[in-house]
Amino acid sequence: MSEHASAIKDAPTPVGFVGLGVMGLGMAGCLLRKGFPLSVHNLHPERTAALCAAGAFAGTLAQVGERSRIVVLSLPDTAAVDDVLFGSAGLASTLPAGSCVIDTSTISADATRRIAKRLGDQGIAFLDAPVSGGQQGAADGTLSCMVGGDFQAFQTCAGVLAAFTSRAIYMGASGTGQVTKSCNQIAVSAALLGVAEALALATRQGVDPAQVREVLLGGAAQSFSLEKHGPRIIAGNFQPGFRATLMRKDLRLALDSGREGGVFMPVAGMAAQLLDILCNRDEGDLDWCALGGLVSELSGAANNRA
Repeated sequence: MSEHASAIKDAPTPVGFVGLGVMGLGMAGCLLRKGFPLSVHNLHPERTAALCAAGAFAGTLAQVGERSRIVVLSLPDTAAVDDVLFGSAGLASTLPAGSCVIDTSTISADATRRIAKRLGDQGIAFLDAPVSGGQQGAADGTLSCMVGGDFQAFQTCAGVLAAFTSRAIYMGASGTGQVTKSCNQIAVSAALLGVAEALALATRQGVDPAQVREVLLGGAAQSFSLEKHGPRIIAGNFQPGFRATLMRKDLRLALDSGREGGVFMPVAGMAAQLLDILCNRDEGDLDWCALGGLVSELSGAANNRA
């Protein structure tokens, strides 16, 4: 490990954070609570107020780059990541060689490899480190993180990752973190659709769906979706949370990757089509578990939304 990288690992590291949305605000708060000197930037500056009151510095992208040796990104898509890094006065213009960028956004694996190469040419490490665990996990510091990129950079950034995750698993070269996140989104969308169909069937057959859920939680059907999303589907409560538009973006990335690899993906394809319906009727800002409400609606079993 280089002398500079060793210093990053052993000293209180100046950390930057860009993107203070539903997930980013919680993660940035975790870093402050863990004692990291924190500089933040957000497209809407008012989102920085609470962090500044707790001791963070808010500034331009260039200032965040100048003040930081590790920068965490939490952004909606590839275009936003590109702009933050390589746009006018972006981070790449001020981050020094030997620094690291941790991208917790969900973007394509191909874009990740391209960005890693471009930053690497400047001596800046880039880790694709998408997260899972939702808004509460971000606030509590209990997210799960799947990381691709240089292993030495992963080790260097371990303390920063530990501030907002309960586990951060190294998956391999650049892009492998994003591929793993696509696998996660496929699996959770399949689980949610199964829960939604089961609850719709119970309702249509005159069986209490809440009671059905309680029974299923005690057997092989137990899942995160049944435990956490089931009550929201039953109540029709789809306040975000993780917005449907973002889940649609994630599943589109997964489907693109699957097509390139010749993978048969009927469940992800169906979930993406249903998310298209929600987004096309201006319900994309609802939580993505509104998929369950759509299944109920199409089954004639819909509840009034909270």
